[in-house]
Amino acid sequence: MSESSQPLVTQAKAENRAAIEELLIRHLPGLRGWLRLRMGAQLRARETPEDLVQSLAREVLADLSQFEWRGEAAFRHWLFLQAQRKLIDKARFVGAECRDPARERDLQGSSSRELGSAYATFCTPSGESASREELLRIETAFAELPEDYREAISLQRLCGMEYAEIAARMDRSEGAVRNLVHRGLSRLALRLGELRRSEPGASESGSSKPGASKPGAM
Repeated sequence: MSESSQPLVTQAKAENRAAIEELLIRHLPGLRGWLRLRMGAQLRARETPEDLVQSLAREVLADLSQFEWRGEAAFRHWLFLQAQRKLIDKARFVGAECRDPARERDLQGSSSRELGSAYATFCTPSGESASREELLRIETAFAELPEDYREAISLQRLCGMEYAEIAARMDRSEGAVRNLVHRGLSRLALRLGELRRSEPGASESGSSKPGASKPGAM
């Protein structure tokens, strides 16, 4: 994201509603991807409607009084983490109609395309990157990674944090973080390829060819 959010954050801290809405529009696509990956399979299976994700982000952005600007990636991580915490808290207390799996909504339309774009930051999706099946394969493969791999990949690819920043946050050396990201992306690509090949009719599709899935460029 080339344009800095700092001017908008400064205005939002002064309760400028236009700035809050602009920040929401700018960061919502990445936020959706972060929440789906970091909330875990159980909560994701009962995912609340899209408008709740937006309302959570608005709540966070309307309360920036304690936030200190330390760069674009740090802001994005703060926003994503705060929204994730709010979503988990709300999921514990929302009514049965929101928790009922029968009310789960399929991924489709612009939300599906946005998730495909977010996931493309850390993997190479198949030709139908925005299909519900492909998105679910990516989420399944990501969830099977060890937690430290998921954390390093999320911070580096979704939040855009530098390796040195991630190293400080994870209490690891910079070299160790680079290794986590590289190994995590490689394992993710291999598992994603296995999941694609296991689909009915996969032998007839291009996604079944060895090397069809490669980790994103480092």
